[in-house]
Amino acid sequence: MQEDLRLSSYHYHLPPERIAQHPAERRDESKLLVLDGASTTLSHRTFADLGDLVAANDLLVVNDTRVFPARLAGRKESGGKVEVFLLDFPVPAAPGTAMATALLRASRRPKCGSRIDFAPDFFCRLLSDDAGADKACLELHYPPQSDLAATLARHGQVPLPPYISRPAGSTAQDSRRYQTVYAETPGAVAAPTAGLHFTPELLANLAEKGTQLARVTLHVGYGTFAPVREEDITRHRIHQEFLTISEETVNRVEETRLRGGKVWAVGTTSVRALEYGARHGSLQACRGWCDLYIYPGFQFRVVDNLITNFHLPGSSLLFLVAALCGRETLLSSYQTAIGAGYRFFSYGDAMAVVNCRR
Repeated sequence: MQEDLRLSSYHYHLPPERIAQHPAERRDESKLLVLDGASTTLSHRTFADLGDLVAANDLLVVNDTRVFPARLAGRKESGGKVEVFLLDFPVPAAPGTAMATALLRASRRPKCGSRIDFAPDFFCRLLSDDAGADKACLELHYPPQSDLAATLARHGQVPLPPYISRPAGSTAQDSRRYQTVYAETPGAVAAPTAGLHFTPELLANLAEKGTQLARVTLHVGYGTFAPVREEDITRHRIHQEFLTISEETVNRVEETRLRGGKVWAVGTTSVRALEYGARHGSLQACRGWCDLYIYPGFQFRVVDNLITNFHLPGSSLLFLVAALCGRETLLSSYQTAIGAGYRFFSYGDAMAVVNCRR
């Protein structure tokens, strides 16, 4: 088996203190490690310097999904505590009701048909149960005159990744900072974290320079944290996430190509969205479930450059970045970042991978 396809080839040692527990004081003050694939050189910048790297005729493609308050603290009819983690944004079924799939955590699992209360006017009923996967189908009930998103915002918490070792929603800052400034469409349970570094001022400066912005929507699911267990990474089955690519975004990509610019994907979710949309050749507008799995050997059709955060050892996100710049080059860059004090994962620093496509 090729080394690039072995799970054990993607492990690296990360000191626990390098895992960011809080965001930087200002979004664009994060460090930016720039990997130039053409020369295999590294340079150290700050994210605010991004305008020095992105050309006027380039295109930034961002994922405008919005993290919704997916974590709900409830009480069973017996009075026992239960945590409900919604896996997707609930689908309204009738005024005041919505269907959802969730993970349940409780000392004793509630029975099918039982009620879980979140507030006097907000509860759910357990419709079906898959105990083996800890998943359940729920029917949510909320005041018919209320907006579902507003109800979740009042009673839920924005979930934080499992490697942030402090209580979820423990600071009011998280509800604002674990969200991109361009987040628009609720549906994600995890943020597209490369976009967390952008500020309105940085986006305005890029626009003034002439750089265009395009959007995709890919709702980041809980499966993004699923570990890879197969030593042969080609045997791993990746999760599905709901995707929307508009005609406007397709047109902007085509226009960028015509004027000789490069397409920058902001985050691995934007990469998956764009390359899924181009899986049959050229990029097409689409709406549906994306299950594209990218690992070394993948042929990129749309993305030229990538802005990303630093990813967990042995993760499918690490495979994706390695497919663009090469596994050994990527892991060497990570070691440099660790030695230089970069902060890792969701609230950590960023990396720009440029000039890797031939």
